[in-house]
Amino acid sequence: MSEFSHQIISDFLLYLEKERQYSKFTVLSYRHDLHRFIIFLNEYFGKSVSNFRTIDKMTIRHFLGKEFEADFSSRTVARRLATIKSFFKYLLKIEEIQNNPTFHIKTPKTPKSLPVYLNENIAFKLMDAPSEDTFIGLRDKVMLELFYSTGIRLRELVNIKLKDIQFEGQLIKVMGKGGKERLIPYGKRAKLSIIKFLNYCKIQPASRKMDYPLFINSKRKQISPRTVQRRVKLYLQKVADGERIGPHTLRHSFATHLLSRGADIRVVKELLGHSSLSSTQVYTHVQPERMKKIHKQAHPHG
Repeated sequence: MSEFSHQIISDFLLYLEKERQYSKFTVLSYRHDLHRFIIFLNEYFGKSVSNFRTIDKMTIRHFLGKEFEADFSSRTVARRLATIKSFFKYLLKIEEIQNNPTFHIKTPKTPKSLPVYLNENIAFKLMDAPSEDTFIGLRDKVMLELFYSTGIRLRELVNIKLKDIQFEGQLIKVMGKGGKERLIPYGKRAKLSIIKFLNYCKIQPASRKMDYPLFINSKRKQISPRTVQRRVKLYLQKVADGERIGPHTLRHSFATHLLSRGADIRVVKELLGHSSLSSTQVYTHVQPERMKKIHKQAHPHG
């Protein structure tokens, strides 16, 4: 990689992290995709890239074709293209290029996989899985209750501060993707679990407006996302089967159960922090099954 392309990509990744407030994992993913793209460009042109204006639509299509030839899935290639599109949009923004070669490149079609979710009875069993006699058990119960009660993302949950919690109004302020703030309501069970945990930690009501993390480890430091993933998966494996289970399973369950009980999809969209309705529509898969059940129960020839 030339010094020129290295600097441009470093600036772009910094822009994603600082201005767009993307997570470190997302930025690492972008870095990896761009690294593969630059290696391809160097081989394609026979020299290090020194000017992104020389890259056209066909060059990018050749790169995508080579990725398919290397047996990468359509989902992975689609992600690579999304990274490249974002990068060239940035280059246009900083006036490094005058035309965006990715503008008319269509994203490869990817097979839609239905979200994995729990049925309501299993979800209730999961909430009672942690012990309420220990620090870790009480903390983990709050995690599970908030995941299921709010549909919150993993990163959003980890970054909750005491000052973000409104106890009277039962609302939590979270910072979502792209630095977008939103207020999410949470249930009575979640509220009781939070209060019980804070009381166990001897955090007084007056201190609950502090800029202090809600989820901490035994050393009173903010817990890591990886620890949350491991703990949630541990409890899920006690009550449910499957390999694709984790914190996202509870987010999927939250949305699925709301829609199955008649919630407006636009409200669910706002609660989840989706930027477009199409992202939320994946959860409407439950509706046909529900309609078939109602039809079977209610229709004379069901």
